[in-house]
Amino acid sequence: MRAEPRHRILTAPPPPPAALVEALRACATANLADSLPQVQVALGLVPRHAVAGVLCGPALTVRVAAGDNLLAQHAIDLAQPGDVIVIDGAAGAERALVGEVMGRWAHARGVAGFVVDGAVRDLDYLRQGPLPVYSRSVSPRGPMRTGNGEINGEVTVGDAVVRAGDLVVGDLDGVVFVPQASAPAAIEACLHMMTCERETFEAIRNGTLSRAWVAQALGGDVAG
Repeated sequence: MRAEPRHRILTAPPPPPAALVEALRACATANLADSLPQVQVALGLVPRHAVAGVLCGPALTVRVAAGDNLLAQHAIDLAQPGDVIVIDGAAGAERALVGEVMGRWAHARGVAGFVVDGAVRDLDYLRQGPLPVYSRSVSPRGPMRTGNGEINGEVTVGDAVVRAGDLVVGDLDGVVFVPQASAPAAIEACLHMMTCERETFEAIRNGTLSRAWVAQALGGDVAG
């Protein structure tokens, strides 16, 4: 007798305010990563796309066994426009969890993008396609479909703990996860960093940039 799939589909949290998502969209992941300790970075995941702009939206979390994408497929059917599907694939490198078919269906459903701690395939499509896609690895081999796992639960992606509804921000530097409660403070910190960076860039252009802080950090022991 075939075993029944062992899976759970939890209730999705309420969507975040649209204004919060748009404010985060203006923040670079590098600034967000430096803003607050609550902001987590997905380690080891790289962009597979050439889409301009920033990935930003609430996480629809999926936990699957390595190489098994049935619940990831179902997540697309459950997704609301603007959701980012975040897949904890146990860092499996043998079988791809997302490819062109899923990418096309997700785009048609209004999904904002994928973050996959596992493998993807169909890079020709992903590089030219409309969705941002991040993954740990690439494999031409297709997935299994047993359905074990969980949707809208807590997942671990690139060593970051992500909960359904956390805000996902991705650019060419990578992906960070921002708890909704921490987002306003993270945005404020990012805006301050952006102002400081603009002042630094202006000082570089004008030839007035002070590098005294380097000598101070080294205890004044700087040759030359």
